[in-house]
Amino acid sequence: MSGVLTIVVITAVVAFIFVRQFTAQRVTSSGGKWWLIPAVLAVVACRQDGLLDPAHHTASAVLLGAELLIALASGAAWAWTTRIWTDADGEVWAKGGWATAGVWLCGMAVRIGLMAAASLIGVHQNSSPALTLSVAAMLLSRTGVLTWRARASQGTYRVPVAG
Repeated sequence: MSGVLTIVVITAVVAFIFVRQFTAQRVTSSGGKWWLIPAVLAVVACRQDGLLDPAHHTASAVLLGAELLIALASGAAWAWTTRIWTDADGEVWAKGGWATAGVWLCGMAVRIGLMAAASLIGVHQNSSPALTLSVAAMLLSRTGVLTWRARASQGTYRVPVAG
């Protein structure tokens, strides 16, 4: 995939996920395979060339590790800022709010700063596999924490009933 097409696809996916977090979504806490999509993304990312800069292995590995830690923290913060409730039928629902949007924006700002730091010290990583691996880490921690919270809240009715 060309560089421009990759940027367009990544931007479209991020915009879709960002907008979707503001709509109520049913959370499946039955155990499922919530880890499958992040695992596939991680495998795809690791199979691509350019994950580490061959001229700066240590520096690029440290930067990649920092990006993954930021992604894990962002995913967990995303899940913790998502409102969870149980409806009258016992189904667990989740919806992000402005705090969730703030987490996204802060996470993106920190990642852009990390990319700028890498550029300043001369580390050249292919951004596509690093971004894919980062998204995988963020989705893994977000979905894991959200699933855990949904399991913990199941059976607790929190939506007021009119009438």
